[in-house]
Amino acid sequence: MAVFEWRGIDGRGKEIRGVKDADNVKVLRTLLKKDGVLLTQALEGAQAQKAKARDVDFGRMFRRVSTLDVAMTTRQFATLLKSGVPLVESMSALIDQLESPELKAALTQTRDKVNEGSSLHESLKMHPTIFPPIYVNMVEAGEASGTLEAVLARLADFLEGQAKLQGKVTSALAYPGFMALMGLGTVGIMMVVVVPKVTAIFEDFEQALPWYTRALIFTSDIVTNYWWAIILMIGLSVFQFRRWRATTEGRAKWDSFILRTPLFGKLLLMVAVARFARTLATLLKAGVPLLRAMEITRNVLGNVELMKVIEDAAGSIREGESIAEPLKRSKKFPPIVTHMIAIGERSGQLEEMLENVATSYDAQVEARVQMMTSLLEPMMIVVMGGISGFIAFSILMPLMRMNEFIN
Repeated sequence: MAVFEWRGIDGRGKEIRGVKDADNVKVLRTLLKKDGVLLTQALEGAQAQKAKARDVDFGRMFRRVSTLDVAMTTRQFATLLKSGVPLVESMSALIDQLESPELKAALTQTRDKVNEGSSLHESLKMHPTIFPPIYVNMVEAGEASGTLEAVLARLADFLEGQAKLQGKVTSALAYPGFMALMGLGTVGIMMVVVVPKVTAIFEDFEQALPWYTRALIFTSDIVTNYWWAIILMIGLSVFQFRRWRATTEGRAKWDSFILRTPLFGKLLLMVAVARFARTLATLLKAGVPLLRAMEITRNVLGNVELMKVIEDAAGSIREGESIAEPLKRSKKFPPIVTHMIAIGERSGQLEEMLENVATSYDAQVEARVQMMTSLLEPMMIVVMGGISGFIAFSILMPLMRMNEFIN
C-alpha cells in the first residue's frame, strides 16, 4: 500500500489537501469520492518529495510542525504503547487523528518503514526537521532497553518544557515588538506626509532656519524621495550579514560577540545552560551513553563557542576526567552550575542535579525576560517621545520666529 499526498475539491468548492493510504490512484479517487471530495492531484512518496523540492510553496514556509504538536503526539504515542496497543497500530491511530499534513505525512511514511521491517528510530531519521537527533537517539535507547513508552513520556515532558519556555519568551517580546513597529510607522508617516506639508511654508522665509529644522527637512526629503533606496540598502545589508554569518569564521565571531553583549549575552548564556542541562539529563535518563549524549547536547546549543566547550569536555571525558572539570576550566559555564554537576557526579545523582540546574535557569530566564521587557516599554516610550518632540520643536521654533518678524 502506497502513501499519497493529494489535493482535491470538497462539496462546497473549497480546495483541500491531505495524506492517505491507497493501493493506487484509482483506489484513492474512489475513497475520496465516498468522502465527497473530487481528486485533482495525487503524488506518491518520492514524487511528492521531488515536487516539494522543485516548487516554491510560500504557504508551506509558514506551516512548520510546531514543537508542541510533536510533544502532544509523542505523549499520545506513549499512552497507547503503555496501554498495550501494538506499535504499528498505535501509529495508525495517531495518523487518523492528526490535523497537520506535514506531521501526518511524516508519521505515515515512518509507519510504512516500520511495517517493512525497519526500526522506529531508523524510520524517524528520514524526517530530521520534525524529529531532531535528540528525539531519534532517545527512541533508539528506548528500543534497545525495552522501555520505549517510558522514553516517549520523557521526550514529551522535554518537548513540552521547551515549547513552554519558547512561548513565554515570545509572548513577553510580542508587546514591545508591536510597540516598536507602531512607533516606526507613526514616525514614518510624520516624515513623509506631515513634515513636507508644514515645512513648505518655510520656502519663502528669508531668514536662515535653525540647524535642527534643516536637519529635519533633509531627513524628510531623503525618506520621501529615496525610500526605495533605504529599503534596498537595508535588504542588502541583511543579506550580506546573513551570508557572512553562514561562513565558519563569521558564525564563530558572531556567536562570540553575542555572548559578550551587555544586555543579551547573559540571557543567551542562561538559555544555553538550561538547554544543556535539560537535554543531557533527558538523554542520560533514557539510557543514552554519556559521550553520545554529550555529542547530541552539543548540537542543540546553537552557539559555536559553547559547542566548542562541550566538544573539548567530551574529549577530556574520554581521557578519564569528570564532566565538571573541563566545563569549569572553560570559564563559560557559571561556577554554581559546574559545582552542582560535580556534586551530582560524586553522589550518583547526576540526572537529578542536571534537572535542578535546568529548572533553576528556566526560572531565571523567565524572570530576566520579564525584567527586560518591563524596561523596554518605558525606554521605547522615551525614545519615541523624544523623536516626536524633536519633530514638533523643529517645526514650531521657526514658526514662532516667523510670527515675531510679522509682528
